[in-house]
Amino acid sequence: MKRILTTALSVILTVSMLLSLAACAGDASSGGLWDSATYVEDTVLGTGAKTITVEVVAEDKTVTFTVNTDKETVGEALLEHALIAGDTSEYGLYVKQVNGITADYDVDKSYWAFYINGEYAMSGVDATDIDTEAKYQLAYTK
Repeated sequence: MKRILTTALSVILTVSMLLSLAACAGDASSGGLWDSATYVEDTVLGTGAKTITVEVVAEDKTVTFTVNTDKETVGEALLEHALIAGDTSEYGLYVKQVNGITADYDVDKSYWAFYINGEYAMSGVDATDIDTEAKYQLAYTK
């Protein structure tokens, strides 16, 4: 009987330690989106005749980019400064990375939502002509 109790206790302690380690790993990855970010503070980039403002929102943090450019579309302006990256298809640019932060729907159902003046955009960043009066936002969404 003593042997059974010792074995059971060992199993329970082992499972407890494994669950504790798994919980710690979960905390590190869920709070770490900004660990891979290129910029973690508001930033001004580029030179050019046009200026756009782009907010990047992930988790509970927002960083605002003021981008000066001579490009025609929002996508071109952001690509010019390596603020976005993704896959190009017949539908346009599928943004998978913003400011160094990756969202991949195929991996964890996350994606970058594109907003113009607070409303979900009807076009992608690469098909959106620059409007210097507009406020653009890319939000990590899951």
